[in-house]
Amino acid sequence: MNEVQSTRSPWWGLLLLGAAVGLASGMFGVGGGIIIVPVLVYLFHIDQRIASGTSLLAIVPTALAGVIAYGMHGNVNILLAALMAIGSVVGAPVGAWLLQRLPKRALQLSFMAFLVVIIVSLFLVLPNRESEIYLDVALAALLVVLGFVAGVASGLFGIGGGVVVVPLLVLVFGASDLMAKGSSLLMIIATGLSGTIANVRQKNVDLRAAAYIGVAAGLLTPVGSLIASTLSPFAANVAFAVFLVLVIIRMGFDVWPRKNPA
Repeated sequence: MNEVQSTRSPWWGLLLLGAAVGLASGMFGVGGGIIIVPVLVYLFHIDQRIASGTSLLAIVPTALAGVIAYGMHGNVNILLAALMAIGSVVGAPVGAWLLQRLPKRALQLSFMAFLVVIIVSLFLVLPNRESEIYLDVALAALLVVLGFVAGVASGLFGIGGGVVVVPLLVLVFGASDLMAKGSSLLMIIATGLSGTIANVRQKNVDLRAAAYIGVAAGLLTPVGSLIASTLSPFAANVAFAVFLVLVIIRMGFDVWPRKNPA
């Protein structure tokens, strides 16, 4: 096929999906791929590769809207995001390469266990919204490593790096939760663009679906960021923990063994 893929998924369904993604992206600083891909695959019956490519394109305007919303209140650190983006862009293809060589189920179970540790930690450490990160060479290197880990996770599990980046920026680097979310979204733009270029070349993008999802998500992402800013640090941690629980449940459906039809 010489044309970019296109499906006939219902426009209203794509808009509703985009609205949900936008709220989640704005509230938690994630790209939304953890929501987009399974909905496209299981509800709209889109091929897994096309769903992944469509998701990467759709999260670009989503993340851009979030960066603008967080940036208007000074909650985006460009240097922070750039350092993580360097690692993420390198890590994503490494994760895709490892996916072909390591047992996927064991990797998924390990990542789910990692998320459980993150959830517990969220109740032990409250973010300080007045805190700032002062970069030196060692810290800059660690941020590149963090981006690399997020990129590998993205390549392995098809999830946005924000699921990894946001809690670790808060728990390990002492960042404000709002700064972590805004900077994560800026990093995600770079990751989404780099992946989209390759997917468009390989005809693995449904431009129509990406447009519907991206526009709806872009309109709702600022609303999600507004909700995040009105929550107390503890309430924000609780909300993020609930979101991570949903991520674990979603991954559990992939891990759970299925009986082969007779």
